[in-house]
Amino acid sequence: MRLKVLGCSGGIGDGLRTTSLLIDDDILIDCGTGVGDLSLDEQARLQHIFITHTHLDHIAALPLLIDTLFDRLQERPLVVHALPESIEILRQHIFNWQIWPDFFELPNREHPVVRFEPMVPGEPVSVGARRLEMVPVNHAVPAVAYCVRTDSRVLAFSGDTTTNDTLWDALNAYERLDLLVVECAFANHDRALSDMAKHYCPETLIADLAKLRHQPRTCITHLKPGDEDEIFGELEAGMPERELLRLRSGDVFQL
Repeated sequence: MRLKVLGCSGGIGDGLRTTSLLIDDDILIDCGTGVGDLSLDEQARLQHIFITHTHLDHIAALPLLIDTLFDRLQERPLVVHALPESIEILRQHIFNWQIWPDFFELPNREHPVVRFEPMVPGEPVSVGARRLEMVPVNHAVPAVAYCVRTDSRVLAFSGDTTTNDTLWDALNAYERLDLLVVECAFANHDRALSDMAKHYCPETLIADLAKLRHQPRTCITHLKPGDEDEIFGELEAGMPERELLRLRSGDVFQL
């Protein structure tokens, strides 16, 4: 299993792309602006998109991707997996003919170019040799993490969240955890804003990582532009025992 980071920033700017992770060449977890760096042929190889939640930095490229691939998708629709609540938000607020065409019914309702598949925690989805499990987390809108498992490896992505037990209980139930991608959006000086927005800051992430019985390589994502060095420095100082990596667009991991 191969993971390529298309985007992992908490904002935009030169070299900064928002959240999207490519599994092998056919699965996306989230569809932020990083998807725009894929070639047309690379986009056409995508078959499944798993959405953590509907905040714009995680779905910004989804309407444009579907539109770009429209002709190709008439032969093989793109499958979008998400919470039922997230699908309803996309239906009401994005694919509503006002913000973007309604791809729930294009080219027609019987054969749309994208198939929205409701997914719930506790009911994993298999895509080839990979099995994806949805785990509820604590964010400002309905949101989940994803665990991706093959016969021999496990990776997990927290999505956007703050203090919770559900993610850590789910990860502890696995026999192993090889790679963890976890958000930390704000520095400690923004703790009040972090709590309000329901994101991690170093203080809260350090406390939650203490719940994890595994010692995976831990990649930090969603850092606020301009505060990256401060956030990562606070994490390193608070968790010298953990192998931490500051995630960047273009990073590739082979599991």
